[in-house]
Amino acid sequence: MNYDDYLDLYKTKTFESMSLYFRAREIFPGGVSHNIRFFKPYPFFTLKSSGKFLHDVDGNKYLDFWNGHWALILGHSPPIITKKLRKQLKKGTLFGTTNKASLKLGWEINKAIPSAENIRFCSTGSEATMYAIRLARSATRKRVIAKVEGGWHGFNTNLLQSVNYPYEVDEGLGLIEDEGHFVESLQFNDLERSLKVLEAIKDDLAAIIVEPVMGGAGCILPQKGYLQGLQEFAQKNGSLFILDEIVTGFRFSYGAAMDNFKLSPDLFTLGKIIGGGLPIGAVCGRKEIMKLADATIEGDKSTYCSIGGGTFSANPLTMKAGFNTLKVLKNNHNIYEKINTLGEISRTGLSRLFSELNIDAQVTGIGSLFMVHFLNENVRSINNALDAALSNKEMLHNYNLALIANHNIFFLPGKMGAFSNANNKKDVSKLLEATRNIFENFNNKKNGKK
Repeated sequence: MNYDDYLDLYKTKTFESMSLYFRAREIFPGGVSHNIRFFKPYPFFTLKSSGKFLHDVDGNKYLDFWNGHWALILGHSPPIITKKLRKQLKKGTLFGTTNKASLKLGWEINKAIPSAENIRFCSTGSEATMYAIRLARSATRKRVIAKVEGGWHGFNTNLLQSVNYPYEVDEGLGLIEDEGHFVESLQFNDLERSLKVLEAIKDDLAAIIVEPVMGGAGCILPQKGYLQGLQEFAQKNGSLFILDEIVTGFRFSYGAAMDNFKLSPDLFTLGKIIGGGLPIGAVCGRKEIMKLADATIEGDKSTYCSIGGGTFSANPLTMKAGFNTLKVLKNNHNIYEKINTLGEISRTGLSRLFSELNIDAQVTGIGSLFMVHFLNENVRSINNALDAALSNKEMLHNYNLALIANHNIFFLPGKMGAFSNANNKKDVSKLLEATRNIFENFNNKKNGKK
């Protein structure tokens, strides 16, 4: 894969984005407002989006598999949602008071996921996971949180531990060393090793928090019995079991992944899809735990857990977008059959293609999510975040850039892809054809052919 050729092509096609990026660096640290949105040599600047496409400032049109951090299950700006938002805009965007739309979304989530006995809305997934561990510590009166290496639960300080490789190194400046004393890391899919760590901290273990499918760390499925083993330990130990379903909630079916894996968490978090394309987070769970957030109960501060909210929590625009998105999904179950099938066809097709072309790769995923990992001498299969981190990340970046530059197909480099209802089988064919073209050229160059 001749990276320089694709790099030159990308620069030629995105001259205005290059100019804007240099200006952006003057006002934004790193030129971006979310770390992962930067990719080398610089990100293109999107002007508009619709359906399955992104349109950049240079006039390029990209088939989008990033789908707004995997949140846009109906695609970009679906008319059925934008129509509802236009009506709400005339009534107001932010009330700063309670509103009926939040009740409708709350009850719809409760009906779809009965484990959501109580819900507290916020504006981001980071807030939701922060509230979840605060509730866990309040309910158990213990301090330590166990999480998985590479597990991403947002930028809240308590969980910003062992996120990026090398996992034993602090994630950056501004984190106090003492905070790390109350977070312990587990190796995903290694139950025996995980249980040994949990046994060592059981006396002060407030909760275990884990994604049912590792998202940002590599789209990695749990091995049979792993999640169930963690849940069983938490239950026997009097600790809480927390599922972070911000990516997986309403992604595979009308409900949560806890149903797919037959899990019963004490608390869980939602986000992304339930916001209908607008900012949202939610912490949900058993009433007996969630009631700790009820500040209306008389008593001093020691009687409840302050998880607050935020200026924009449960704002009417997000509530309307979220409710109507769930309504579409509920009334059209064929959407899940469609996008899950597209995911399966992509995973199977890419795997066959890499095998045929003698490219050492593994395709991971489930349902409508999928990701390519290029293997090397050190990593022969992808079972956890460490395997993904030590795989051939350079080839993955070059592959993603080649798709963007030469084929107008967008994955955020290094991240998994997701299908939305706007996609169809032609998009899978386009991805497979582009991948074949890229790696046939790569093999020809490697073998000295023109």
